Amino acid sequence: MTKLIVGLAGNPFMGKTTVFNRLTGMRQHVGNWPGKTVERAEGHFKHGSYEYDVIDLPGNYALSAHSMEEIVSRDFIVDDDSDVIINVVDAANLERNLYLTVQMMELGANLVMALNMNDFAKKREHIINIKLMEELLGFPVVEVNAKTGDGFEELLTTVEKQAANPIDSSEKLAYGNDMMGHLMDLQAVIEQDNNLLDVPSVWTAIKLLEKDTIVIEKVQGSSKSSQIFAQVDKVSTHLRDVYKEGPEEVIANARYAFIDGLMAEAVKKPAVEKESTTDKIDKIVTNRLLAPFIFIIIMYAMFQLTFTIGAPFQDMIDEAFCALGAWVASFLGEGLFSSLICDGIIGGVGGVLTFLPIIILMFLFLSILEDCGYLARAAFTLDIVMHKVVGLHGKAFIPMILGFGCGVPAIMATRTMENEGDRMLAMMLVPFMSCTARLPIYGIFIAAFFAKDQGLMLLLIYVLGIVVALIVAAILKRTMFKGLSTPFVMELPTYKVPSVKGILLHTWEKVKGFLRKAGTIILVCSVVLWILQNIFPWGGTDPQMSLLGMIGTVIAPIFAPLGFGTWQAAVAIIAGLAAKEVVVATFGTLAGMEEDDEEGITALVHDTFTPLSAFSFMAFTLLYTPCFAAIGAIKQETNSYKWALTKIEIGRASCRERV
Repeated sequence: MTKLIVGLAGNPFMGKTTVFNRLTGMRQHVGNWPGKTVERAEGHFKHGSYEYDVIDLPGNYALSAHSMEEIVSRDFIVDDDSDVIINVVDAANLERNLYLTVQMMELGANLVMALNMNDFAKKREHIINIKLMEELLGFPVVEVNAKTGDGFEELLTTVEKQAANPIDSSEKLAYGNDMMGHLMDLQAVIEQDNNLLDVPSVWTAIKLLEKDTIVIEKVQGSSKSSQIFAQVDKVSTHLRDVYKEGPEEVIANARYAFIDGLMAEAVKKPAVEKESTTDKIDKIVTNRLLAPFIFIIIMYAMFQLTFTIGAPFQDMIDEAFCALGAWVASFLGEGLFSSLICDGIIGGVGGVLTFLPIIILMFLFLSILEDCGYLARAAFTLDIVMHKVVGLHGKAFIPMILGFGCGVPAIMATRTMENEGDRMLAMMLVPFMSCTARLPIYGIFIAAFFAKDQGLMLLLIYVLGIVVALIVAAILKRTMFKGLSTPFVMELPTYKVPSVKGILLHTWEKVKGFLRKAGTIILVCSVVLWILQNIFPWGGTDPQMSLLGMIGTVIAPIFAPLGFGTWQAAVAIIAGLAAKEVVVATFGTLAGMEEDDEEGITALVHDTFTPLSAFSFMAFTLLYTPCFAAIGAIKQETNSYKWALTKIEIGRASCRERV
């Protein structure tokens, strides 16, 4: 079979990931680009006699050197052996999307355009002449529907034809006679060095005029560098004299002029644009007065539904593990090995997996909110609060919202922030968000003490994390991270009905990580805890006299001012440093030590805590040191242990403030 390497490129929220999921299904995996912290989604599938490797490139608006995502995308187009780049474009917002398209044309990419969201364009009465657009751009344009799969057969057939006959689309660019004349003068000097011709000379010329640091470093190693830079200075001076603007602005204007000309020729629009459904909804959802209340109502509904729907499934899983434990005990009889399997592994890991339905539902609801377009509105809504209280813009709230799922990808998501100080600060705030690893902890205590107000209590603990994060951010912004934030510019995607397949794939990808953790970290910690609880240095059978009990007894006074100064709570807190789910695994293992084990973990929690100390314990697990994975992610993103250790200190300080 013939192998094709295809990249998917486009602006954020254009349906690129939906196209990727539609093409690859479950045959995909997520990792980092080699040597980079930017996430890489790669999938595989077969079509006819072709075997596809599809790379979902980061969503970008440009291909500058301002962010790691932009650099990764353009490096893939330039350096990797890609056969075709599929440019996913929103048909209803062509002008904005085509700016990235034009820059890929400058790179000489072998392009095929997937024109998505055509139904929205038709509702707005936009009539697109596909054939004329193909002629003006110089490469094929295919109408697709990412949600239904319409047009995908034609898209793949076109990709295969394009791979067999690559086209350098840079030849179709028209930036005006004056600009093109100066670019050609600069290209002539660049083309004297064959080492610079791995990309179209027009790309190098444009990037030199835009003062792209990576391209400048590359040209500095050329034997013709002095002539090239002299020509760059000459052209830059001329452009400033003629246009009264810097070369970067002149080039941007030339790109938009090319786009405007293409739109005027190939697209017809009504004289007066109709107000879209998205605009009508946004008048309410993004209203300055109503938006915060709508956000709280949506979060409360999500939490309430999570517990209401998840509770019966929790009971089923709990009963299954109880039955499994009883069967294993009857088969193995009494003894240490039986205790290890039943109390250590089944009790520890099973205690965490009982909360799998809640975690699945939480990921599911977050995926729905993200895919339908609401999460972007939440960040926009909180921009005012973030600016006034903290000094950060609303873009910093996006990683914080992602932190409701898992802190590690949320920390990685901060890389989209241009200002390095803001990025560092956002990283410090993410661990204050209640990730799904903490959900089992909340689930135990809410079920035991606050059963009548489950949704409200969960909302309260989530809001507590946000409030503490904002307070910490306000302090740090005025001390460690002084300076102005970059302006907040963010795309508000069109509201759409989420793709069922896309949501299920997103949810499974995240749940898979939780299950992997249950089979590794939580399993190992459960076994270690069981070993420690079954070592009695001075004999006896009193759980508190075990090595685990002694360790907890020594540590317990530290937590007494918080209301949970018992050895069981102390052991759970320390164990939770590895992963927050291990707190529940610890209670599950300890429950097997109790003589009265009819209600398992619930009985242990009721015996150890009061409603007040239970809430205090939940708040502490929210605010204290993040798990090792989150600390490792901060270290990886900053390439320094300094910030990871700083986060630990901030967490400790937050807890001391509570005391």
